[in-house]
Amino acid sequence: MKPETHASDLKKRTVKELTELIKKKRTILVVSIKNIPASQFQELVKKLRGRAVVKVPRRNLITMAIDNSGETAAKEMESKIKENIAVLFSDVDCFELAAELVKSKSPAKANAGQESPEDIEIPAGPTDLVPGPAISELGAVGIQIQIDKGKISIKEPKIIVRKGEKISPAVADVLNKLDIKPFSISLVPLAGYDSKDKKAYLTIQIDIEKTIADLKTAFGKALPFAVEVGYVSEDTIKFLIQKAGRHELALGKLTSNTPQLNEGEGNN
Repeated sequence: MKPETHASDLKKRTVKELTELIKKKRTILVVSIKNIPASQFQELVKKLRGRAVVKVPRRNLITMAIDNSGETAAKEMESKIKENIAVLFSDVDCFELAAELVKSKSPAKANAGQESPEDIEIPAGPTDLVPGPAISELGAVGIQIQIDKGKISIKEPKIIVRKGEKISPAVADVLNKLDIKPFSISLVPLAGYDSKDKKAYLTIQIDIEKTIADLKTAFGKALPFAVEVGYVSEDTIKFLIQKAGRHELALGKLTSNTPQLNEGEGNN
């Protein structure tokens, strides 16, 4: 019999550990870690300590663990398990955990060759840079400077990279010198599984600001409608009272302007 290799033994232990986590935890969340530097990935993992167990398994090992776990519905997530992913195991609700990831963003520096997802603007104001090579480096990317109290100060704000453009080595160097980290990174939720509900979620989109804006818009439309139909609640009661008062005044004017018939008038 061929002796078991160390590699195969490690794979078995990894699959066993992943299988136990799938069985034990309520939530499995697949997240993208693409373009996240190792040091910042570790910082993001630290923020999740006590809330989730984070693993970066090979695709074949996590799929084997899902098969071994008996959680049939979880197999639907396999289409989302590709390269550059991590898997989170937690007792926190799937969408609550995904929202927590989106909020736990970490500032990130710009790298040469990276496509900018937004305009990058250098603000006006003082810097910690002293006159020297930095003067020509800032000028090379179109930044106007002046010397103030022995330090370089930027005269006016300047957009040095437009959205969609690639960051040049010169721009990346200037941003690093100014200690500007223009981007934010986070673990991006791709798919989740709730073992309590036995349900897989293959599309997880968390946009807290948009959701709040949508709720405000919906509330703004719902409130006048509720007042119009006379729905009584804590939010509508003051408007309903005001509406009733206006109706009372209108009825008072209407009745005071109605001609009164004297006794005997109108009889033939």
